[in-house]
Amino acid sequence: MRGGGWARGLRVVGVVVLLCVAWLQLALPPLPHDPQSLLGGASGRETPENDPALGSLHNPTSKFLQTRSRGSRASTAPTLTPEQILEIKEQIQLRTGNETVLNEELFGPVQPDTIVIAVQVHNRLEYLRHLIVSLAQARDIDSVLLIFSHDYYDEDINQLITTIDFCKVMQIFYPHSLQTHPHTFPGESPGDCPRDTKPEEAAKVKCVGTPDLYKHYREARFTQTKHHWWWKANKIFDEVWILRNHTGQVLFLEEDHYVAEDFLHTLRLLTAAIPRACPKCSLITLGNYLKNYNFHTDARKVEVTQWVSSKHNMGFAFNHSVWGLIKACSGQFCDHDDYNWDWSLLHVSNTCLTHKLHTLVLRAPRVFHIGECGVHHKKKDCSSRSVLNKVHRALQAGQRTLFPRQLIVVHTPPKKVKKHKGNGGWGDLRDHALCRSFYVSTFTHRPALANTSVAIGSGS
Repeated sequence: MRGGGWARGLRVVGVVVLLCVAWLQLALPPLPHDPQSLLGGASGRETPENDPALGSLHNPTSKFLQTRSRGSRASTAPTLTPEQILEIKEQIQLRTGNETVLNEELFGPVQPDTIVIAVQVHNRLEYLRHLIVSLAQARDIDSVLLIFSHDYYDEDINQLITTIDFCKVMQIFYPHSLQTHPHTFPGESPGDCPRDTKPEEAAKVKCVGTPDLYKHYREARFTQTKHHWWWKANKIFDEVWILRNHTGQVLFLEEDHYVAEDFLHTLRLLTAAIPRACPKCSLITLGNYLKNYNFHTDARKVEVTQWVSSKHNMGFAFNHSVWGLIKACSGQFCDHDDYNWDWSLLHVSNTCLTHKLHTLVLRAPRVFHIGECGVHHKKKDCSSRSVLNKVHRALQAGQRTLFPRQLIVVHTPPKKVKKHKGNGGWGDLRDHALCRSFYVSTFTHRPALANTSVAIGSGS
């Protein structure tokens, strides 16, 4: 009897333990999104980092850091099936045709002088969360149109963007992505010449491609960013219907940027200052790459300088008139042997425009770069924690200097910009043709491009 009692007792305890475990699994929140898997890094899950600017998770904007269960979806599969790729293409085409503007009923229609913020997005969700948090805390953010331009279709990213409730929001999707073209151009095609193929060997085996100025053949993964940037600019300035009468500034950001709360205030001050302080300035630059900056001494200071791609490509803005000058030089942009959009834009400035691009640039930045991993950089730890902390400390220290009433313009002595021959990676004539085609239309179908691809198929 005593032995039987112990057995029953153990069974009861076992049942209770199982019920407790089951209850905990239901009660605990879902595991967070895994940024490393999107970056092609190690598997595993990582809790989203708190943004130091929030103070606590009770801040309303902290919701943008919260994760939700992904479930199973096509866009995150390691290798997409043809059916999944077709599904993504159909979604992209549907969304592109709709041109839906979220929150328009709350914040009103786009006006000719509305500031448009264009964010180029790949798949780095955790960085994007922090950018959205910083945008949410900016003064007058409810007056802008925020456009996210994607080259990677991801339901978690789409879901995050639909939760934005502080301004008008729109999404556009680059239709020629590597995600939807894994085995055909502009992805890697079976007959493409490998990067280090010798030209004489390429002619012998008749592989597809044209070498760059360093005798290297194209690497698809390095070409997408330039294509996407040029497509996005053509799309926003020339094809988005609600912007057909737009004359205001378009500010270019990326998913791993972070903005100060007075970035719109400062952008408006700079825009108003251009006619009097710098009539030759066609661009405004809110970010810089200085390792150290002092808001107490520099928050109001603005430099007039020639636009240089390596210094002034972060958080810069221009309007439709300037775009017209740049677009007229589309051949120089698209054919320049450099896979970087910013160096290609510098090439346009130096070789095609009547007057080189000049910019008003802030000494104390209002746009910051927080990305630790990307196309050019791969690290074991892609955390933005240390960079976020540095940015937060700088903004906190200079809190009283934000929102200046006026700016001090400093004219720096002109520096001779060395002629740059290009970084290569853009010698393939198919890339030139695709890039040029966006000047005509940014929509999906490219019959003329297919003919170009065939014509140069055996080129070397």
